[in-house]
Amino acid sequence: MNKVIKLKNRPEGTPQISDFEFETEDTPSPKQNEILLEARYVSVDPYLRGRMMDQKSYIEPFKLNEPIVSGIIAEVIESNNKNFKKGDFVNGMLAWKEVQTSTGEGLSKVDPDKAPLSAYLGVLGLTGLTAYFGLMKLGMPKEGDTLVVTGAAGAVGTIVGQIGKINGCKVIGVAGSDEKVEMLKSKFGYDVAINYNTTSDMNAAIAEAAPNGVNVFFDNVGGPIFDAVMANIARNAHVVLCGAIADYNKKEIPTGPRVNTAIIKNSVTMSGFTLGDFRSDFPEGVQKLAGWLSSGKLEYEETIVEGFDNIPQAFLDLFDGKNKGKMVVKI
Repeated sequence: MNKVIKLKNRPEGTPQISDFEFETEDTPSPKQNEILLEARYVSVDPYLRGRMMDQKSYIEPFKLNEPIVSGIIAEVIESNNKNFKKGDFVNGMLAWKEVQTSTGEGLSKVDPDKAPLSAYLGVLGLTGLTAYFGLMKLGMPKEGDTLVVTGAAGAVGTIVGQIGKINGCKVIGVAGSDEKVEMLKSKFGYDVAINYNTTSDMNAAIAEAAPNGVNVFFDNVGGPIFDAVMANIARNAHVVLCGAIADYNKKEIPTGPRVNTAIIKNSVTMSGFTLGDFRSDFPEGVQKLAGWLSSGKLEYEETIVEGFDNIPQAFLDLFDGKNKGKMVVKI
């Protein structure tokens, strides 16, 4: 029998295991022009929380009682499609199923000899591209700039900081534990790293780390940490809004300091984005990331959880900050 994970309930506040439904179904067989895929690695990402809500967004919400979909690396175990052969590995948006069929549309082949398969879900996948385009196209870092990254120890944040260093920035990261702070400095080259859980005055901590102000702010978190960085924003700064994980599970729209005045008086440019905005430029991003990775300029971190049944819990663990770098489930 083939295991499947479906969305059972639309979460109110923080998602729970009870919001997921584990089912089994008959293992499918590929029809003409189809391939049979077996999941090898499953990506869990904070943005999936938004798709669990029944509201208009940049991407269609998940439907109740249907499988959840995310980035998956799968192996072709049977093929009736001339474009794929048994043993190929593919990357694409696929259902949370152990085994499934596909026409191959929307799938791209990946080479396990060039990089570990899981890397195609992280540094060479959607998270790496998110970091690259968000920073380079919207943050527009220049040599000598001070860059602040929140959620710095996450999948996107670890890459953003390194790209900032490649471009000659002073890089400041904000994370939630001493272990993550040490990792940011020792492995990813951050100049300063701040533990928000042990810092009583984030405004002052940012001011001390960035005495001349913050030129580029890449925000993955939102909430009070966002407010503290904005209080230290420099003139002509670029603010990139990538995520707001601090607010995703709030039942009411949170309020905080208004940033209008800071934006106006400092001539700040603030931009929100989703990766789809840069779809036509994906080859450029992949080429840059792969080049930096192969030359040793780019490191990456993964938190790998094993077992298909543990996919929902791995997703929930994102909201407790239990991941370092990209959270991936190995099947």
